[in-house]
Amino acid sequence: MSAFASDPSLDDVRDAAGHGTEVDVAVHLHDGVVRLSLLWTQEILLRADDADQVAQALQRAAEEARRITASRPPARPTDA
Repeated sequence: MSAFASDPSLDDVRDAAGHGTEVDVAVHLHDGVVRLSLLWTQEILLRADDADQVAQALQRAAEEARRITASRPPARPTDA
């Protein structure tokens, strides 16, 4: 089971060039790190509406990451 939660609103986003490239935005549920993945390539060409969807997914992920990290106790300094 993955500790990352992907944004399901991006399931239908594909590259505009028709190569089947996908994008994924996910939040790590333990440490709040946001992952942006381009699947099957190193770049993706997006239509304007799809780019908006990706941007919104990144904003949702950032909000979730802030909630996760805010609920954790502050890190304690370690002795060197």
